[in-house]
Amino acid sequence: MRTLFCMLFVLPCLFACAHGYSAGAYAVLDAGTGAILDSANADARLPMASTTKIMTGLLAAEDGSPDRMVSVPASCAGVEGSSMYLQAGEVLPLRDVLYGLMLCSGNDAAECIAAVCGGRDAFVRRMNRRAGQLGLTNTHFDNPSGLDGETHYTTAAELAKLTAYALRNPLFAEVVSTQSYQTGTRTMHNHNKLLSMYPDCIGVKTGYTQTAGRCLVSAAERDGHTVVAVTLNDGDDWNDHMAMLDAAFASEHTETLAAHGQQAAVLPVISGTQSTVSAVFSEDLPVSLLGDQTASVVLSHRGMLYAPVTAGTVCGRADVVVGGTIVASCDLITSSAVPPDEGQEIPGLWERLRRRFSPESALSIAESGGKRKEDHAR
Repeated sequence: MRTLFCMLFVLPCLFACAHGYSAGAYAVLDAGTGAILDSANADARLPMASTTKIMTGLLAAEDGSPDRMVSVPASCAGVEGSSMYLQAGEVLPLRDVLYGLMLCSGNDAAECIAAVCGGRDAFVRRMNRRAGQLGLTNTHFDNPSGLDGETHYTTAAELAKLTAYALRNPLFAEVVSTQSYQTGTRTMHNHNKLLSMYPDCIGVKTGYTQTAGRCLVSAAERDGHTVVAVTLNDGDDWNDHMAMLDAAFASEHTETLAAHGQQAAVLPVISGTQSTVSAVFSEDLPVSLLGDQTASVVLSHRGMLYAPVTAGTVCGRADVVVGGTIVASCDLITSSAVPPDEGQEIPGLWERLRRRFSPESALSIAESGGKRKEDHAR
């Protein structure tokens, strides 16, 4: 078993080194779209040490009562590994324990959070349940701190995905971006040196065990983009992360997918002086992309209009989609007015309803709106 376990860490390292980084596995992710921008061995199950605390911290941040006072159980004081030095019976806000978890990487803080948020065993089950909810099928937690366990593992790609999700929580994001935190007589300093080494860094977590090696998750924001980088078993993680983040931001490019006034669709007009009217984009649709991501414009609009039609009437919507995520939108509006044709009989309410929900009308709506046809793709 020991020989096999060693191979799991040596082979990924040799593979990753060919990509210019020292990591056994790594992934760089666009947090806005969920797209992997760069990776190597990113789906390999590996131990992740204290980056485990990203999940622990997320669940604590979601507790809903960060300022509630908690009492430190005796079993949570003096636990193995890094510590915020909690004392048995100490009473403090859950928020302070969360800072101790993410800044000091306190294993005692991790155990305390688990104990006061439902009990250790139940909390670990919550960690695994949340992993399942997020689609992290190659992630499993044995404990809340990140100490080595037989079935304690994740992948670089899934850890990046988890981090992008956790950063949406305002309290979590605030904590991991903090360089130092003082409460009472306790001052805590963040182990994440990138907060001072890399100007755009906003977090998130370091980790180390002898088995896992050096593990690091970082995130940075620049020009409206948030990038998450993950390295597992990386002896040169600080330098690798700065290079990964720089490369991701350097790949930014802007494309204009549609222009204001450009025709998006032609809609039938009932009882008008003309039989159709153009639906046009109400504004330009530029999109900023990282790496080789592509964008498409997805249209949804009315199947038909009834005269009179006023110019500028909102008749649909255009969404810019990148990697399944809507990143920008605008209205579709009519390009011109269409007066009613006085020589035609104007359908009554019941006739309009009949036409609106007839199979022909429903098909038209489904094709253009319900199925969200892609009318422009790159």
